[in-house]
Amino acid sequence: MARVASNPLGLHRFRPYFQAAQPPLPLIQTSFPCQIKPRRFPTVVACQTDPNPTKTPTKEEELVEPASVSDTKSEGLSSSPGSGFPEFPNKDVNKQIAVVSVLAALGLFLSARLDFGVSLKDLSAAAVPYEEALSNGKPTVVEFYADWCEVCRELAPDVYKVEQQYKDRVNFVMLNVDNTKWEQELDEFGVEGIPHFAFLDKNGNEEGNVVGRFPRQYLLENVDALARGEASVPHARVVGQYSSAQSRNVHQVVDPRSHG
Repeated sequence: MARVASNPLGLHRFRPYFQAAQPPLPLIQTSFPCQIKPRRFPTVVACQTDPNPTKTPTKEEELVEPASVSDTKSEGLSSSPGSGFPEFPNKDVNKQIAVVSVLAALGLFLSARLDFGVSLKDLSAAAVPYEEALSNGKPTVVEFYADWCEVCRELAPDVYKVEQQYKDRVNFVMLNVDNTKWEQELDEFGVEGIPHFAFLDKNGNEEGNVVGRFPRQYLLENVDALARGEASVPHARVVGQYSSAQSRNVHQVVDPRSHG
């Protein structure tokens, strides 16, 4: 029969150890909802303490945000100097350009009217009759012309300007080569081409003649010499491009005072 130890002190060595199972720790749930804002680099987690956020922008944000939007729009409309795209012009600049263009067009129109609005008919109507010019004691410029003469029509504005300047001191006479009345004068002045300008002193003596197209300065200087009573004109024999007098359409004019 086995012997049982009687030492009570050794019993504690064999006392079994029982540990009660502890329940798992409860998860702590917070009332702070988290909102993850996606960013490119890096990912940031932002938490809000208020479950129903109603953010009121500050004054600085109210001032800055509209400016940023307007800046974005202005950058879309206009380009920077280095971008290579032209900037849109200002409306005020466009208005100024339009006004200048209108004024320039108006000036050209008025100048064209002043230069090309004078016809041979106008010069003939304002001309001094040939008989009167030979008897009033003034020097005279006699122009032989025709309505079909292109050079005559081209020089009409220049003749008109010089006439307006010296009409009080010099007679301006217009004789139409198509009028048979002036056959004797055509032979006397040796008219072969038109326009033909004969410059006569106050006594009716011819001091020189100019035929065809020529600069207005020639006419101005010759008429000025006649007005000052000089013995000769600076351009006594000048021949330019002209129309032949042989192409004239001869007709008889009933009115003896007619220059046409």
